Amino acid sequence: MEKVPSFRVSVAPMMDWTDRHFRFFIRLITKKSLLYTEMVTTGAILKSTSNHRYLQFSVEELPLSLQLGGDSPRDLAECAKIGEEYGYSEINLNVGCPSDRVQSGSFGACLMKEPHLVAEMVAACKAKVKIPVTVKHRIGVNGKESYEDLVNFVDLIQKAGVDGISVHARIAILEGLSPKENRTVPPIRYNDVYKLKSDFPSLPISINGQIKSIGEMKEHLQFVDGVMIGRAAYENPFLFQKVDCDFFGENEQSVTREEVIEKLQPYYERELSLGTKPHHILRHCFGLYHGVKGAGQYRKFLTSFMFDLDKSKTILKDFLKISADPILF
Repeated sequence: MEKVPSFRVSVAPMMDWTDRHFRFFIRLITKKSLLYTEMVTTGAILKSTSNHRYLQFSVEELPLSLQLGGDSPRDLAECAKIGEEYGYSEINLNVGCPSDRVQSGSFGACLMKEPHLVAEMVAACKAKVKIPVTVKHRIGVNGKESYEDLVNFVDLIQKAGVDGISVHARIAILEGLSPKENRTVPPIRYNDVYKLKSDFPSLPISINGQIKSIGEMKEHLQFVDGVMIGRAAYENPFLFQKVDCDFFGENEQSVTREEVIEKLQPYYERELSLGTKPHHILRHCFGLYHGVKGAGQYRKFLTSFMFDLDKSKTILKDFLKISADPILF
């Protein structure tokens, strides 16, 4: 049986959200989906005088893609090499973030206006590493928003050797909209991504943008190679409970929410012993009971004790005792 590539279903890179604690947490629910780091800038890596704390991860998080932000082919290639040495599964270049902070560094979505530079970035990284080099981008930006512009962009980076792309099916409006508005205001254009796959049949293409259910994943996969889930993965991580079975052919029985909490406990205790603040881990767990009975009680329980250093030490075990009582939960 042919192995299903990990990008078949992936969790999108999200700043302030997909840190190593969240990735460990969601890996308790899905073993096979491709995970991404938050975007790490080349400056943060190359100027580090310590042990590249931004790059540290647990082996349990694999397969894991390192997303890099930058616009210098040389710097990106050097960081890609460092990422490969750390053991990442792939290198991903950020050509999709529309925030003002990212634009001020001349990278992210604004790079879609410079397709030749992005092609140079891909080629430089490919020359340095043996692991896949991919690009996450929009279908365009204001001023470069036609399908023809998108085809020209993808054609150049494919010729540069890109191993795959993840396409957010909206343009990015670079002036006047916040990053949040850029995820909702520009209209979704899934058909452009479908057509892109038809025009570039040999290039692995994943689709991203407003995908919130298993049914929607299956529908998109009729037209593209992979689906990338963003906010829904964070707000409702148990959405991934059956992903390994439905998309990767795994036969293992799906975990329960309570089993996820039990499996998180050893990691939680280890991190606390190393000085990690409890809320740095627990904040990522709020969505575990999303949409089911007891969700409010669960969130309230975590919120009540996650900042109390003494009570937070046993907070997960204490919650399991409460959740086992049908009267209280």
